[in-house]
Amino acid sequence: MISSFLSWYQGLTDGLWGSLLLFAVGVLLLIKGGDWFVDSAVGIAKRFRVPEIIIGATVVSIGTTLPEVMVSVTAAVNHNGAIAYGNAIGSIICNTALIAALTIAIRPAPVNRKTIVTPVIFFFLAAGIYIVAAYVFGRFDRWLGFVMLAVFAVYMAMTIYKGFKNPVAEKDEQASEESAGGSLIKDIVLLIVSAALIALGADMLEGSSVSLATMAGIPTEVVGVTIVALCTSLPELVTAVSALLKGHGALSLGNIIGANIFNLVLVSGAAVTISPFAVPEGSKLFGYNTSQLIEIPLMVSVMALLTLPALFKGKLRRWQGASLLVLYVAFVVLQVLIALHVI
Repeated sequence: MISSFLSWYQGLTDGLWGSLLLFAVGVLLLIKGGDWFVDSAVGIAKRFRVPEIIIGATVVSIGTTLPEVMVSVTAAVNHNGAIAYGNAIGSIICNTALIAALTIAIRPAPVNRKTIVTPVIFFFLAAGIYIVAAYVFGRFDRWLGFVMLAVFAVYMAMTIYKGFKNPVAEKDEQASEESAGGSLIKDIVLLIVSAALIALGADMLEGSSVSLATMAGIPTEVVGVTIVALCTSLPELVTAVSALLKGHGALSLGNIIGANIFNLVLVSGAAVTISPFAVPEGSKLFGYNTSQLIEIPLMVSVMALLTLPALFKGKLRRWQGASLLVLYVAFVVLQVLIALHVI
């Protein structure tokens, strides 16, 4: 039955109307799943008096990173773990320079510096591990995968501990319960269901987008840099926009930072542990690996531009969003030019 369903599903992406149908359904699943995910996450946060940014950096981030996890683990099982390398870096650049940039440009929000310190430190720690592996060792060995997964476990433990140790102050316990609404079981079930909808929607959208682009004659390299990278990050985009519209800016920022950490230590860690790989050569610019020359430095730079001003000033500003968007557009244009062998 499962094989028949998979064959039918694959058959849909081979045709124009089937691809259009999957694209539309994928968008609907992402939108509704993102909406439910924000509602249930905020409900749980209020019920346990946990800061929204903590929930965003843990539970929500895991849910919205599911597409990247599934893609990377599947690739690793098929002994093609190098896909996780580009998937992680590309998703971080997209999450930060496109998704976070859009939310900041639309509605800058104040940031509680105390709650953001730990996620930021862990991101740059994970980035440091990635940089050493890429530039010093030139490969990602299995022991490094265990280190990444250990960093993920420590981050989760510290984040959850910190969240419960410093709960949000409420004037009245009954008021807190009323503000949460519904029941805890309902929120948890809704969280799980919405995460599944987000993952399924992202998978449908990614597959149909690649199929439609191929039919239109767009080069595969361009599809990978633009459509595929964007599709795997759409859960973060939908969740961020939903959180923004509902006035939960802290949840949106926490989700982006948490998702970026997970892309480095959970997505990559799982893939490397299953199937170690050398740093892929990929495309070159001026004789240098574009990943080492452009992508990794840009990954670190955009996160620094997003988080460091927030740490020192306690507020996100529109100029950050505008600057990040400019960097993202320049990055995509450069990747397209390289893929088309223009430069």
